Amino acid sequence: MSTLSSKKNTPIRAALALGLAAALPASAILAPAPVEAAEGDLDKAVAALRGIATMKADFVQTDRNGQTVRGVMTLKRPGKIRFEYEKGVPMLVVSNGKSMYMVDYEVNQVQRWPIKNSPLGALLDPSRDVKKYGRLVPTSHPDVVSVEVRDTQRPEFGVITLIFARDASAPGGLRLTHWVALDSQNHRTTVRLANQRYGVAVADSAFTFRDPRRSSRRPG
Repeated sequence: MSTLSSKKNTPIRAALALGLAAALPASAILAPAPVEAAEGDLDKAVAALRGIATMKADFVQTDRNGQTVRGVMTLKRPGKIRFEYEKGVPMLVVSNGKSMYMVDYEVNQVQRWPIKNSPLGALLDPSRDVKKYGRLVPTSHPDVVSVEVRDTQRPEFGVITLIFARDASAPGGLRLTHWVALDSQNHRTTVRLANQRYGVAVADSAFTFRDPRRSSRRPG
């Protein structure tokens, strides 16, 4: 992907700040002839998430305007994640287990918020009870499991729909392939994962960052 201009980066920044979400289109989740989830699939989805100690995957992120960026995602439970964007996108999104940071090296800014306040909290926050707040969503295929997670008491946390494919080689027998996030302003972003690698060695230093703010050189 060629270097992005500041104007072109604007919707990408908005998508990152508003949800860091990923989703299938609604038409893919709610198919004309939906397949009901099998009994126990919610428990299996929870087990699949808890079974991921570390994971790396390639991702494609699409914002609400259809603009896409690519990169590599690194996950380490509990609570750590890093979205390393392709060359030409001067941004980084990283969570150190407590806080999520969006680092914009083009304008030397850093935004921070607790992971529990992000839709991705369902994936990252160890205190978030996915089974308590999750519900199975019918899909178009019996080998696809979709779980929508929302806290009705805290709508500002947004909604995330995690999509899994049945895969005996993945933790819990389900492979996380997509997630759908919608923030409280109904802004949605789509991220699709590929080339998932589980159990890879990941140092905690992967979840720090170079602080671009001139007034501070503290690590993230």
